[in-house]
Amino acid sequence: MDIMIVVMAFACGMLANLLRLPPLLGYLAAGFALRALGVQGGELLEHIADLGVTLLLFTIGLKLNVQTLLRRDVWGTTTLHLLLSTLLFTLVLLACKGAEIALAKELGWQMALVLGFALSFSSTVFAVKVLEERSDMQALYARLAIGVLVLQDLFAVSFLSISTGKLPSLWAFSLLALPLIRPLLFVLIERAGHGELQLLTGIMLALVVGAGGFELVGLKPDLGALVIGMLLAAHPAASGLAKSLFNLKDLLLVCFFLSIGLHGLPTTDTLLMALLLVLALPLKSLLYYVVYSGIHLRVRTALLSTLALSNFSEFGLIVGAIATKAGWLPAQWLVTLSLALAISFMVSAPLNTIGERIYHRFGDKLRFWQARQLHPEDRPIELGDAQAIILGMGRIGQGAYRELERRHGPVVLGVENDSGKLPMLRERGMNVIEGDATDTDFWDKVLLSNQVQLVLLAMPHHSGNLYAIDKLHSHGFTGKIAAIVRFEDDIASLREQGVDAVFNVYDEAGSGFARHVMRELRPFETHRPLESETTAVKV
Repeated sequence: MDIMIVVMAFACGMLANLLRLPPLLGYLAAGFALRALGVQGGELLEHIADLGVTLLLFTIGLKLNVQTLLRRDVWGTTTLHLLLSTLLFTLVLLACKGAEIALAKELGWQMALVLGFALSFSSTVFAVKVLEERSDMQALYARLAIGVLVLQDLFAVSFLSISTGKLPSLWAFSLLALPLIRPLLFVLIERAGHGELQLLTGIMLALVVGAGGFELVGLKPDLGALVIGMLLAAHPAASGLAKSLFNLKDLLLVCFFLSIGLHGLPTTDTLLMALLLVLALPLKSLLYYVVYSGIHLRVRTALLSTLALSNFSEFGLIVGAIATKAGWLPAQWLVTLSLALAISFMVSAPLNTIGERIYHRFGDKLRFWQARQLHPEDRPIELGDAQAIILGMGRIGQGAYRELERRHGPVVLGVENDSGKLPMLRERGMNVIEGDATDTDFWDKVLLSNQVQLVLLAMPHHSGNLYAIDKLHSHGFTGKIAAIVRFEDDIASLREQGVDAVFNVYDEAGSGFARHVMRELRPFETHRPLESETTAVKV
């Protein structure tokens, strides 16, 4: 790979970071700058970008509950929005033709329909990056958005299979037996452990078993990686596998964002058309919000889901590339789609950064249109008669729950934002409810009575704990607050916020281990002194 590509990607990514913008905007800018300087990406860059997208879909599958896709509020909203959005952009493009915009003059309704279909998708890469950075992958709005994106990808894959004129081979039916090999896949990730072999196992399953296997039978490789990830999602090691692939996937996706800018240099006509398409993007977002409101979601849930999906998709580029290769579209439209995609990212990134502020600014006005009977998973949360609340029911939260319950009885309540964990926790006899302590509406609806004496913040991210502390203070909470940290630097900020007790997970692990040993084994109580020790005592 040309060293200039690495230097430019680093420089633009660092500049975006210094400006407090997402680095991916820097990578997009680097791609256009490299193109302007005459640098060609080449097959290697494209291949690495494809690997990044494949690993992205694999990690999505690892976190995806298949039942989510089968829910009516997911497949119904996806299908309805796809149809409405395709129609919207088809009409926008035909209106541009009527207005005699240069690039649209030769558009027929078939070409406009293909372009409208390409523009109806939202970016999986962008949305997942935003949700991961906000640590919101398990929040309701994120799960709904991811479900929509996955189904959109399936629609795109179906289109690509039909448009290429290549039917899958008869061996494709053998893929229906994939669930039968799931026990073997489980054994593989169990035996891989937690080191570099785990990382290599994930790459092998995503690229060889998933992508390679689907490609052999004439199906889209990315779809194969997604399916294999979904098969593994139920295994306890799936989360650790996703984490081991996290940094590698992000590094490879840098090449994806660079490749967008390297598709071609913009002209006045392509830039004008791209800007017009971006100006129509709010209408696409409005459709998302209306559809989400139609399934009785709260304002915040519908708004944040909408913001995460308010962009154009990399799959739109793929659809455009296939249409161009088939002779349905002039090559200039591929450049236009690239520009529209890049500009939509540049607009959507800061909007997602200030999503909470947008909600606070317009939430009251939008709440007038909110349904009275809310979605079952989006209703107000009641804390009951609990005296101790644990926010975050991971391993640390569960351990704290058991200890408090042992000492004080059934006065403890756990709050967990991952609905998939709730049945397991309840089977273990724990009193838990679903709730997101980083959700403004959670705190707007919670009634903290005087009987709540202790709140334990056991969420994995420091920023989430700080947010919860701020909300507790704003509610006038006068009880005790305890929090966990993973880094020494985080302790000072918690103390400044008035936290009564801070537990450093790593520093306290050793002392906790020693206390456990002393409690379970009592080694010094059963120790028999040596003869020399006995003699010394007698003297």
